[in-house]
Amino acid sequence: MFGRLEKFITFCGQPAKVACDGNCDKAWGQNSRPRIELSSNVDDYAWLADGELGQAPSYPGTYQGGETKPVLVTGPDDLNKWCVGECERCVMSSPGNSNEPLMLRDFAHRVYNLPRRRTA
Repeated sequence: MFGRLEKFITFCGQPAKVACDGNCDKAWGQNSRPRIELSSNVDDYAWLADGELGQAPSYPGTYQGGETKPVLVTGPDDLNKWCVGECERCVMSSPGNSNEPLMLRDFAHRVYNLPRRRTA
């Protein structure tokens, strides 16, 4: 774990900021992180908390822009397209608004896809 990592990028030709918590050993990817379905609505689910899971695979089998999860992240320059587009621990500002504050997800608890419908 490295703590909060932030990096300025160009996304769709506009400046943006990305941030993550640096817990790459707990990063499964948005499409691979274990979750529970909460209703018949496919969008109503919760990702399991870090404490409910073991270490994430170093190669989750997903790609973003031809890149996969980085093998070793030692700082913000190691964040790649997979981090920005696939990692559930990474958040991005709105393109063109790289100064907006970014809130990271807290995986100490389950993270609900429809948080207005559930409480932790």
